[in-house]
Amino acid sequence: MHYSREFRRRFTALATVAVAATVVLVSAVGPAEARRRSVAKGGGYNPPYAAMIVDAKTGRVLHATNEDALRHPASVTKVMTLYLLFEQIERGRFRLDSELKVSSFAARQAPSKIGFTPGETIEVEDAIRALVTKSANDVAVTVAENVAGSEDEFAEQMTRKARQLGMNRTVFKNASGLPDVEQVTTARDLVTLGRALQDRFPRYYHYFSTTNFSYDGRNYRNHNRLLGRVEGMDGIKTGYTRMSGFNLLTSVKADGRHLVGVVLGGRSAGARDAQMASLLNANLDRAFAGSRTAPAVGELPTAVAERERQKAADDDVPATTAAVTPRQTPRQIDPAAARPVVASAAGAATTTPSSTSSPSSGANGMRWVVGAQPKSEPEPVRVAKVEPAKTETKSDPKAGVTRVEPKADPKAEARQVPRSAMTGWVIQLGATDDEAKAREILSRAKSKNRSLSKADGFTEKVSKGGSTLYRARFSGFDADDAQSACKELKRTGFACFAIRGG
Repeated sequence: MHYSREFRRRFTALATVAVAATVVLVSAVGPAEARRRSVAKGGGYNPPYAAMIVDAKTGRVLHATNEDALRHPASVTKVMTLYLLFEQIERGRFRLDSELKVSSFAARQAPSKIGFTPGETIEVEDAIRALVTKSANDVAVTVAENVAGSEDEFAEQMTRKARQLGMNRTVFKNASGLPDVEQVTTARDLVTLGRALQDRFPRYYHYFSTTNFSYDGRNYRNHNRLLGRVEGMDGIKTGYTRMSGFNLLTSVKADGRHLVGVVLGGRSAGARDAQMASLLNANLDRAFAGSRTAPAVGELPTAVAERERQKAADDDVPATTAAVTPRQTPRQIDPAAARPVVASAAGAATTTPSSTSSPSSGANGMRWVVGAQPKSEPEPVRVAKVEPAKTETKSDPKAGVTRVEPKADPKAEARQVPRSAMTGWVIQLGATDDEAKAREILSRAKSKNRSLSKADGFTEKVSKGGSTLYRARFSGFDADDAQSACKELKRTGFACFAIRGG
């Protein structure tokens, strides 16, 4: 068929525009769209990789590769966005049926998105589901603006919260995870976030297992395609940008075990999912099946978190780019315990049966168990500084010697650390440079929390970096009581964390 020169010219121009638009959109599409791209078949795409698997019951790292190397979180960012939203709900600022207003800036966000027009509203509970399933960027910005007034301020709050959780290398610049070279994290930090979210908000965590979400006549399917296919998987979030590769943060509870894991920098959604399944299959049986021994992942006191923030600022975070670390052989504890992994024809990971175990089988005859928890930063050992006792000398003419005797300290009794603090579990509420303020914190906390009625309140003096701080602490708990009391404290507005005494 013959076409005129003018027709061919216009067709060529339109095709050029279409190709250019596709290139622009590819960097911002979600995993569902990106899965259809040619890179899903390989195509030489090789984003920087990192992974971590952690036993959530003990905190033991079962697998780690490039776990502290800087990476881009992509839409896994929205886990922190929801963390801050859950915090506001618990404080009573929002209810699940509260309306969030969509601004023109939020409505302009790149896909993946719901597609609001400026001035529309969305209920908080719908916003939660939209972030979990559709990974909607317009909703992420809407949450940020309604919580903090602007996305920039919200991003600063996200970074501060990251420091409080011990995520010392993470920097947030937006609420969605859309490309920003300064928005960085690590596999270790994301595992910490995944654990903290479950410890802090068990009431809301169930939203991360949502497989489908219907809104305004449309149905959105969760981008985490392992939900419903992997035994015990209860969440939590996928992510993709060209810079990050295909990311997945997961949690699995199966056979009395609880694993949290992350894979960053997958070459495709399918390859990422297969890698996660492989890691979880290899490590689930090695996780502890008894009662939890690891303390809850808690938030550091404000003063400590600020020092951590400053320390990170003095280091190389944020980095202008995430260094590409070569793929390396993963480190595993007790490598002999891991079963060989074989790729199936469908590209999914399967494991060969072990002579010492009899794993349950899925529909295709293989065990799909995802969710080993990556290693989190270990809880620092907190030891009270022992200061030398003040002394005075007295001469003894008869003995011809000078005796050195302790000098009485009128505040010694008030500062004495209870014996229960050395033998049980301790809850710390905060640290301040004024001992009177520390005691005031203890007094207010005890008056508002019945679980502290029999607890011993005390202050603990520590010196760090030339500064003197007084920790406000309660002792006299076993592990379960300490975690329970700390949850009650958080419900009444007190930041706290529980640690083993001694």
